[in-house]
Amino acid sequence: MVQAYSVTQINQYIKNLFIRDRVLNRIYIKGEVSNCKYHTSGHIYFTLKDAQGQLACVMFAGQRRGLTFRLEEGQSVIVLGNISVYERDGKYQLYANEIMLDGLGKLYERYEKLKKDLEEEGLFDQSRKKEIPKFPKRIGVVTAATGAAIQDIINISKRRNPYVQLILYPAQVQGIGSAQSVARGIKVLDELGVDTIIVGRGGGSIEDLWAFNEEIVARAIYYCKTPIISAVGHETDVTIADFVADLRAPTPSAAAELAVNDYINFLSTVHEYHRMLRKAMMQKVTYNRTRIDEFKLRMYYVSPMYQIKQKRQYLIETEQKLQQRMNLKLKEKRHKLELYITKMEALSPLSKLSKGYALVTGEENLPIQSIKKVKEKDLITISLLDGDIKARVEELNEIKRDKPDGDYSSQMQ
Repeated sequence: MVQAYSVTQINQYIKNLFIRDRVLNRIYIKGEVSNCKYHTSGHIYFTLKDAQGQLACVMFAGQRRGLTFRLEEGQSVIVLGNISVYERDGKYQLYANEIMLDGLGKLYERYEKLKKDLEEEGLFDQSRKKEIPKFPKRIGVVTAATGAAIQDIINISKRRNPYVQLILYPAQVQGIGSAQSVARGIKVLDELGVDTIIVGRGGGSIEDLWAFNEEIVARAIYYCKTPIISAVGHETDVTIADFVADLRAPTPSAAAELAVNDYINFLSTVHEYHRMLRKAMMQKVTYNRTRIDEFKLRMYYVSPMYQIKQKRQYLIETEQKLQQRMNLKLKEKRHKLELYITKMEALSPLSKLSKGYALVTGEENLPIQSIKKVKEKDLITISLLDGDIKARVEELNEIKRDKPDGDYSSQMQ
């Protein structure tokens, strides 16, 4: 299916094409005024026409400050503005910023031709523009010695940084020879070795500002090794010098603001950096001290002295435990030994002998356990607790067992 666009989308697309076109964003158009209407809102609606065509135009109330005459039907004028699309009606029109009577047309033709030639030659290229120094010590100024521009620059420079040196080249900025004077001033200050050069003057008509539209001034700015700030006229005035300069300021006062650094703000920034640096250093010191304490503690734990102390303590505790276990074991063994001694004493012949019993042995020194082992007249030994008795058997009496439970009766033989 074919994609279909809305009317609004097409109008927006076409408007973007107009916006991106550099020529249509700032263009001078000459024509005759027709259908001129002053609206109650303050806007002026009119048409520019020539022999073969016409163009709808509007000047909004905010732009009328620069209009020095009343626009009327049939006037031949030159209008500076930009062409864009009015989306609601789908029509393009000229949005006027300045309107001048056609008597100045030749100057604008010269202006546009020189601007085009210098642009094609590369004098406006952004790639060659130099950066303005942030902390200049000496600033050169090319302007009239008695104009308001130099006073504005001096006042603002003193307020922002009283230590910056201003070097004025008193140039002629209007009339015959003014362009050569401005170009010569740029060259002199460039050779003097200042940090920044301000070139400009106060506001005026196009004829008053024409020195800054001359080729000699444009080339002097282009070949200058020192960064240049152009400050010509009011905010709405744009000269060729503005296009060639490294930086454009809308007014001389603004040029001083751009060229001279704010010393008080700089000191405040330095103090803030000093405070932040000191704070960061203290934090770093505190952090490193903490790390050192941690490392000292770790080193203490892994040091030979600490290890020996720990091992010694471990050995002492182990020795104590071993001594306790040995004492417990000895106590247990002593108790068992006492039990064994008691049992042995109960079984010991000496114990029996001490109670009145005797050990009887025969001639072969063997214990006599039965009367059947001896005969009358045999020599026997009777061992008592304190000695032995030698005796001979005179008589044998056998004890006969009548009952299994051990009831005995004696019988003499």
